[in-house]
Amino acid sequence: MLSRYLQDTSMRYFLEVVRTGSIAEASQRLNVAGSAISRHITQLEERLNVSLFERRPRGMVLSAAGELLANYAIKLAHDSERVAHDIQALQGLQRGRVRVATSEGFGMEFLPQLIATFQQGNPGVQFNLDVLAPAEVSRRVLQSDADIGLTFTLSVEKDICVELVRPAPIYAVMRKGHPLAAQKRISVSQMAAWPLALPAPDTTVRQLFDIVCSRKRVAISPALTSNYITGLFGFLRDHDGVTIASQISIRNQVARGELAAVALRDQGFAMRNLEVQTLAGRELPRAAQAFLKDLIGELSNETLSLP
Repeated sequence: MLSRYLQDTSMRYFLEVVRTGSIAEASQRLNVAGSAISRHITQLEERLNVSLFERRPRGMVLSAAGELLANYAIKLAHDSERVAHDIQALQGLQRGRVRVATSEGFGMEFLPQLIATFQQGNPGVQFNLDVLAPAEVSRRVLQSDADIGLTFTLSVEKDICVELVRPAPIYAVMRKGHPLAAQKRISVSQMAAWPLALPAPDTTVRQLFDIVCSRKRVAISPALTSNYITGLFGFLRDHDGVTIASQISIRNQVARGELAAVALRDQGFAMRNLEVQTLAGRELPRAAQAFLKDLIGELSNETLSLP
């Protein structure tokens, strides 16, 4: 009898509150009244005779019993989704959906181009591509809101399966013809002499840059800070400013002669890695598995440094 209660609407509402951290956020995402969600969760607690959440002013925090139930609910949702996709894909990859979360550098050209190539052979597969801050990419994977995460990391994330890890060199970027563009390597001290256009502080490239500048005692006062990398590149084209970026973010612009990139000589920039992430213990739908294989193959063959 108890198991029947773990398969109804209350469980779906419970899982959405777990994912969002509040009844109000779950209400918006589900388009269901918050009072209805609260009532279903209360009923679920009464049926199970446990408290599933600690109600706090800033949101809902899982109890020990709630964590057990959340693990079950997430696994059940994964299995249901995978089976549904696999049934649709019995005739090959004619249908399916792949949800990818990524940081901006990959979302500009690399992933859209790879998705386009994949869809040429599998036109029935649909994609959702969300461009997010690096920490949010991992959170989407952990909460099953993304099948695959592609991001830059500085540390290991619990419950994340790292399908591929590679070093991710960082470059100073400027307009072609900039006085620094003729150098083979430059330091953060040299960069600081020019107007700096820097990514937002929640990006790994900016965090690493700030760490190196602090160690070198180089004071920085950015002329422009933005969470939009294309905006930073636009600032450089008719200006003597300098920014920072990974190879995969700028390789096409450099190849087209739009920008120049110079390696950074200071120690500490090698701490960052590129990671392809999935949720540990989750079996992906067939379409996501196929795209993951192509993604890993492309990145394994990719030269992640500029000449």
